[in-house]
Amino acid sequence: MLKTSGIHHITAMVNDAQRNIDFYAGVLGLRLVKKTINFDRPEVYHLYFGNESGEPGSVITFFPWQKQLKGRIGTGQVGVTGYIIPTNSMEFWENRLQKFGVKVETSVRFGEKYLKFNDPDGLQIELTERNEGPTNNWSFGEVDSEVAIKGFGGATLNSAQPNKTANLLENILGFGSIGQDEGYLRFRSEAQLGNTIDIKLLPSVRGLMGAGTVHHIAWRAKDEEEHHKWRALLEEKGYHPTEILDRNYFKALYFHEEGGILFEIATDPPGFTVDEPLEKIGEKFMLPSWLESKRDELESALPSVKARVLKGEDL
Repeated sequence: MLKTSGIHHITAMVNDAQRNIDFYAGVLGLRLVKKTINFDRPEVYHLYFGNESGEPGSVITFFPWQKQLKGRIGTGQVGVTGYIIPTNSMEFWENRLQKFGVKVETSVRFGEKYLKFNDPDGLQIELTERNEGPTNNWSFGEVDSEVAIKGFGGATLNSAQPNKTANLLENILGFGSIGQDEGYLRFRSEAQLGNTIDIKLLPSVRGLMGAGTVHHIAWRAKDEEEHHKWRALLEEKGYHPTEILDRNYFKALYFHEEGGILFEIATDPPGFTVDEPLEKIGEKFMLPSWLESKRDELESALPSVKARVLKGEDL
């Protein structure tokens, strides 16, 4: 049986590119690992944030576009994006978020304590301490490796048909069932990052795509050979996957699961060092070879943005 090892990346929609960088790099301390464009809409940035190397299971990506309408989080979407932090770092993060005026709440689920908050566009984020997962050696501003976000803990799915989504996770994607707690089903995969998926059982409003919502969640395929096997399996099971698309840093295919959520399967290779050395990733505006001839035109149409160290009053 094919099994995904866990989350590859999560992609969301926001309004302002610099505000987005300020929050995820400046406040959360993630590394801006790639600054490029949306290959399907090259007038829009595609920004990637992750751990030091942009390892699968750590990367959140964004399409920042000022003109898009505000979305609404609800069914047919990823509701919450979860990160894991080192043990004994929760107090640091609570203080840091409050320093930047971010309202935080705490909750407990499956015996784990979560620190919950929204990003500036309204995306729902939570942090939880876990021993598992490699140390993130990236340091930025006051966020060093002792407290740095390791990567995804997982995600909460708001499915219109929770049982059908659960069946897909367990019997096609290969997640193991953990159990039920406080209105959530939990599943786990074998990876150290991005391995815990909760499905919310309580009904909610229908989600509307727009700024402040997740566009899709991507699952890992270890290589191109496995990727083709995933596509064949999904076709066999009636999910109508797209053709395989070249996203430069990975190959991708997409399909909607029965609960309305857009899923992607993405290859681990080649990764973010395919066009920049590791020590320089995220510093330059990168384009795929087929758009390089339009560099001047594309750069002039996009706002100038950068990762910058912030103080509390800067956000």
